[in-house]
Amino acid sequence: MSAPMRVSSGPRGATVRMVTVLAGLALLWAGLFALNEVAWDVLLGDWLGLDLSERIVDAVHFFFYDTVKILLLLVGMIFVIGLLRTTLRPERVRTFLEGKPLFLSLAMAAVLGALTPFCSCSSIPIFIGFVAAGVPLGVTFAFLIASPLVNEVAVVMLADMFGWEVTGTYVAAGLGLAIGAGWVFSRMSLERWVEDFVFAAPVAALGADGHRPTLGERVEAAREETREILGRVWAWVILGVAVGAGVHGWVPTEFFATYAGPDNPLAVVVATLVGIPLYSNAAGVIPIAEALWAKGMATGTVMAFMMGTVALSIPEFILLKRVLKGPLLGLFFGTVAIGIMIIGFFVNAVF
Repeated sequence: MSAPMRVSSGPRGATVRMVTVLAGLALLWAGLFALNEVAWDVLLGDWLGLDLSERIVDAVHFFFYDTVKILLLLVGMIFVIGLLRTTLRPERVRTFLEGKPLFLSLAMAAVLGALTPFCSCSSIPIFIGFVAAGVPLGVTFAFLIASPLVNEVAVVMLADMFGWEVTGTYVAAGLGLAIGAGWVFSRMSLERWVEDFVFAAPVAALGADGHRPTLGERVEAAREETREILGRVWAWVILGVAVGAGVHGWVPTEFFATYAGPDNPLAVVVATLVGIPLYSNAAGVIPIAEALWAKGMATGTVMAFMMGTVALSIPEFILLKRVLKGPLLGLFFGTVAIGIMIIGFFVNAVF
């Protein structure tokens, strides 16, 4: 009678156990992320009997939902990217990108951003991971701009409400802005304006002495990097989302009707600057944009308002302030805002 099969207690057995633990944690993370989608509806609406359509209740709902979502993304994305970096060294990433034309690298980053349906704050965990992994800042900024601006949900909603001509223009303008701004940033030496902790993460030192790390060592380095980055930014996440909750869903429609109507030659500027403090994703702002469009606001002005709302926000500024130093933060926001205004004026001239 053969002896029962046992998992080896050596390196192979340790690897199997670690893979099993990682798979379990991944399922747990996915479950928590999915639960967060409905938990606050149930807690506030069903259990506490609050009216979710009331603005104060909606703000509270938004705060808890978005805080948990961003913290989960921070933990998950930073850990996964950190684990990948223990296998794929930053030098290899840079070598891969250096072998590609700059425009192709920027276009790849913009398309990747368009395929990730995140708001401006939710994109930041991936942005941090890319910067730490040695991806050039210009390419990383192209991702950060495209991710909230363009996604498949927004495309479908835009097409349904505005038609394919406006939708195609919006998508082309969003990707063009991401690529164009990324190209501008690629012309500059900006690394000195990134906070040092992003580059000095534990994963960066793993294997620097030529030692081939085990899976356990890689997991530990990724875990430590996640803990370190999360420890530096969690308070800023809460502060940023709290600010976003305060303005979430609030749009001064009467103000737009008065100061951003078709008779004001600076309507695009007004729409962009008013849109920036408002925090929403593309799917959330499109119905508002449709209402403004129905009231006679020009297409380019509506587009500038949408882009300003989803691509830039005060919560995003607060979060990025922990990662980027003042000059780079100002350059990023200024470049994107000016790009949005140019798009608005151009679309108004064409349409």
